[in-house]
Amino acid sequence: MFKYEIIIYWSKEDEKYIAEVPELPGCMADGSSDKEILKNITQIIEEWIETAKELGRKIPEPKGHLIYV
Repeated sequence: MFKYEIIIYWSKEDEKYIAEVPELPGCMADGSSDKEILKNITQIIEEWIETAKELGRKIPEPKGHLIYV
């Protein structure tokens, strides 16, 4: 599990949970349940880091904030 801060909130407009990772620009996911959103954001974090490595970009170190659920 990654140690990045994850902000999760309910989107009334989308009728889904939305998760954002502030330390990884553009890293977002959605899901219909708490389990699904955590699964989805974990996959997106992995893909974000993999893409950054492929492009030779710096990967931010986690700051160790809390995970909000």
